[in-house]
Amino acid sequence: MTSVAAFQTRSTVAHRQASTRARERPAAVSPFSRSTPTSARRLHTRASATQEPAATLKKLTKDWQIDFCSRPLRDDRGKKVWELLVTDDERSFEHAEYFPNNRINSVELARALERVMASKGEKPRRFKFFRAQMQTIITRACTEVDVEALASRRCQTMTNWLDERVESVYKKHPGYDANAPPLMAFEPTAPKRLPDALRGESWAFVALPLVGVREEAEQVKRGKVFGALLDIDENLPDDTLIPGIAVYTSRALACISVDAQTSSIVLETGVNDSWSYAFFRKTPELTKEAKEWEQVKRACGGVHFLAIQTDEEAEVTDGFWILRDAPPPQY
Repeated sequence: MTSVAAFQTRSTVAHRQASTRARERPAAVSPFSRSTPTSARRLHTRASATQEPAATLKKLTKDWQIDFCSRPLRDDRGKKVWELLVTDDERSFEHAEYFPNNRINSVELARALERVMASKGEKPRRFKFFRAQMQTIITRACTEVDVEALASRRCQTMTNWLDERVESVYKKHPGYDANAPPLMAFEPTAPKRLPDALRGESWAFVALPLVGVREEAEQVKRGKVFGALLDIDENLPDDTLIPGIAVYTSRALACISVDAQTSSIVLETGVNDSWSYAFFRKTPELTKEAKEWEQVKRACGGVHFLAIQTDEEAEVTDGFWILRDAPPPQY
């Protein structure tokens, strides 16, 4: 298993020196390591008030992702067309259903979700969604069908599907409105102070080649360490440098960004919550290092990671999250 400590040692001698400084000054930043750098079936179903849910549904341990929002489409009356999309994290199935704008409420959404679950004979552990403005309707509908609702930007499968549908479905629809404005943008709130119980004793800017990230991901898949994963572009070469943040803590501890103006590390959680995790000294060297970290993150499509270790000398990680800082879908 490739540990964070191992790749810090491989990167530069300066990293080893920085680890010593980190133990002396928990808030100090270790220098950032630099190195050389399906076509799926669409299902369109009509709502049916006569269709009854199955008597018993198998409860799954996996999440489904949903999106319920207007699209850049107009019906015969010139009114906006809404759409419900449902899939799972692996996109093993797809459900797409249009709604007229006079049926946009939690009751109609709950009925539609019941139909989807009945057709699958399964009930997910949670419904994840990423549109904060739809939180009230979606949460009420999920409560009605007895499934937890989770507002999260970790809906990569859904946002990728939406981007595909712009070209493959919406632009080919006779009611497509080319002048429809983008529907949303991720707008995190002003960072709040992170509770002390979630704060590590120290942290460092670090980096792993992609092959090392995949090794860590395997440990998460096998249940060896806790964490969460996202799909990574298969076309990226194994030696692509992936930036990350290593947190050293004996406590258990989300896109990560660097705010150079305030000299802080910002954790983004949920849909639009953000937290000030740590601050670093506002020196030319550290500001340059922080900007380089962000540049490398952009170079690999926003992919980065968060690693948890007990201390700087640990040979293994205790937690590992693959994260992605990506723009929202257009519609």
